Amino acid sequence: MKLSITSIALAVGVAFAASAQAQQVNERKVNKNEHERIEAQAKADKAKCDTLKANAKDICMAEAKGKEKVAKAELDAKDDKDQAKAQKKVREAKAEAAYDVAAQKCDDQKGEAKDACIKQAKVERDRAKGAAEKAADAKHDQQRAATGGTAPAAPEKPKKY
Repeated sequence: MKLSITSIALAVGVAFAASAQAQQVNERKVNKNEHERIEAQAKADKAKCDTLKANAKDICMAEAKGKEKVAKAELDAKDDKDQAKAQKKVREAKAEAAYDVAAQKCDDQKGEAKDACIKQAKVERDRAKGAAEKAADAKHDQQRAATGGTAPAAPEKPKKY
């Protein structure tokens, strides 16, 4: 009797382990397919830019690359355990993409107008990155409060012998 209960428990354990393994493999396939879909979309977006000339082509390419980076950051964020950090990366990717497009649009201008345009694009990028940092910090603080932690752990002092 004891042997059969042990056998049943072992069989159930193996079944659960196999199920978990199959789920991991399936999740990896879905993630890989999603990455391939993003890359195919990026390739199509870049192909649309081939018909354009001069700076319009550069702007189009910057938009396509930015869209790809944001999509990949969002995909990576789905499975990340630290959602605050993942969302910060997504916001930063969006800020960088917007900056790259704005900088390309500034290339249509000349002299001081171009310099002012680039400067404004940098300010907006830095403002967006700062907001992403604040949002991530607030999320971390909120998570710490929810788990009962009140402050970050202090570094451990070395013991003197």
